Amino acid sequence: MYRGDRRRKEDQRKAKQEAKRARKAERRESGASGPEIAEPAGTNGQGPKDFVWFSPSKGRTLTTTTASLPTVEGVDDWTLLSDPRMSPGV
Repeated sequence: MYRGDRRRKEDQRKAKQEAKRARKAERRESGASGPEIAEPAGTNGQGPKDFVWFSPSKGRTLTTTTASLPTVEGVDDWTLLSDPRMSPGV
């Protein structure tokens, strides 16, 4: 590695950090939240609409759109993991 490469990489790192600080200060002044903090796009304020079931005997999960137990041959020990009716976002 040449000395010039090391210096160039260090300059790039410093520029990246400075840009990050500038974005952070701008968000602080405007009161806006950054993309990593904001709500994910496409959810429109609605939570998930699927029921997630787990079978301990098979070690697998299954997603359904209704609250009724899944009907899979040989599996009768389904446990409900997530119920969209109970989600705080809905």
